[in-house]
Amino acid sequence: MIRKNIYKWHRTCSLIIAIPVLLWATSGFMHPIMTNLRPAVRSQSILTETIDSNKVNLSLQQVLNQNKIDSIYGARLVHIDTNWFYQVKTSRNYGLQYLSAKTGNILAKGDWLYAQYIARLFLEGAPKSAKNKIPQMEMPVGMPIGGAMDCCGEAANTVLNNKTGAPIESASLITGFDKEYKSIYCLLPVYKVAFKRADNIRLYVETGQDRFAVAVDKNRAAFTTFFDLVHTWGWINFLGKGRILVEMFFAGFGFLTALMGIYIFFATKSKKIKGNPLVKARRNHRYTAIVASVFTLMFTFSGCYHAFSKLKGEEKEIKSVQHGFAVSAIHCDLNKLHAIVKKPITNIGLVQLNGKAYWQVYLATSKKSHKRKDLMKDMSADTAVVAYVNASDYSVLPDGDELYAKSLANQLSGTNPDKIVSTELITKFTDEYNFTDKRLPVWKINYPFNHKERLYIETSTGVLAKNTNDVELYEGYSFALFHKHHYMDFAGKTTRDISTLVGAGLQILMVTIGLIFYFWWRKRKVKTTA
Repeated sequence: MIRKNIYKWHRTCSLIIAIPVLLWATSGFMHPIMTNLRPAVRSQSILTETIDSNKVNLSLQQVLNQNKIDSIYGARLVHIDTNWFYQVKTSRNYGLQYLSAKTGNILAKGDWLYAQYIARLFLEGAPKSAKNKIPQMEMPVGMPIGGAMDCCGEAANTVLNNKTGAPIESASLITGFDKEYKSIYCLLPVYKVAFKRADNIRLYVETGQDRFAVAVDKNRAAFTTFFDLVHTWGWINFLGKGRILVEMFFAGFGFLTALMGIYIFFATKSKKIKGNPLVKARRNHRYTAIVASVFTLMFTFSGCYHAFSKLKGEEKEIKSVQHGFAVSAIHCDLNKLHAIVKKPITNIGLVQLNGKAYWQVYLATSKKSHKRKDLMKDMSADTAVVAYVNASDYSVLPDGDELYAKSLANQLSGTNPDKIVSTELITKFTDEYNFTDKRLPVWKINYPFNHKERLYIETSTGVLAKNTNDVELYEGYSFALFHKHHYMDFAGKTTRDISTLVGAGLQILMVTIGLIFYFWWRKRKVKTTA
């Protein structure tokens, strides 16, 4: 009697979840395909160049005093073609100004121009000579045009009158996540740089770190819209958090239905009647479903658990530590820094550690870099070689990057330094700190409390990249291993994608055969009762 009721419940539940499972499986099947058909960009990183001291005529303090800037939150050096600029952070939240290292003049619309410059480098690589100029956007009011130009005019001309590649349609600052630039991309603020091409490609770039966030063309945008509607059920967003409850209901229902199907498989035997299409359909469904049910349990359990974790909120809050520095206390002597570190310098930064100002001095390495051409495939980044030099007496702080990471962690967590159990430099994505966290390299700071809380700190920006503990780790592992098949990482991304395709494809096959079997059964039942 119990077996007969379970059989009826399984049939009824299967009909209820058939459409939701088909929607999830179809969109899930497409996901690994689309990740391998991403918009093509030349590289996801820009080749690091050593600072040319001959083109840095003025010190940071000189250009700041010249422009009557009395305090800053950070500074580094960037270049547009052959012209070097101090990229100065003048606001705690956001505000980058570009001051010529040659003349001290301010580059008008500097951040807007620099975003276009690095976006083109990501998309097309270094510019090449061409005979004909391609018309670009109109220059903003106040931008120098034509005639004898200083370095600022040359930089603007380099960007706005580029001779090769696709013209740029627009560049706009993005300070919040939206339907296209989602929280999974992590980085904010970024610039959205749109190119005039047949594929309508636009790149999202972070000017503060010369960082590539994502490229979106019309195909990727269409898939993202489809995935939002079909997989994450954006069509019921009007329910608010009720959408998550609906997802949990159907995912949980699917899990129970799979369990009942497994019970039926082992508690009953398949009939063997030749020429009977109904029995044939039942046998096909039976053996397809028992294999597919393993993936069904994985997908539905991890999906329900993941949805449950979203009840507390989906938006990622970007936390960071930003210190202000009085210009009167800043003395940056590049020649002196070169003499102290005894290696070519690729960039500088300014941080506060234990109440003292330090120069973060990034050094060139002799080791060949893979340059992070594709972070999704490389899944790793080069270790930054950085020295911490006291801004007052120019003494070098041993293990400065690790000490700064600890200092940031203590400020962000509000705990004492002696509470830290251990630290570790992370240069590769793992099951715990994975590709969705985006930032590398980072320092992992371990604490003994709050279920062994771990903080991942990016010292180049002072940003808390991730905060997790054992409780949250369970959900993360569940989703990574059961939903996204990261248990196949040892065999590479291609094998993992194939595993996902097989799992999703079996769901589609199982439901399709099950529906065929059901409608044949209904048709036969109607004929019998007629």
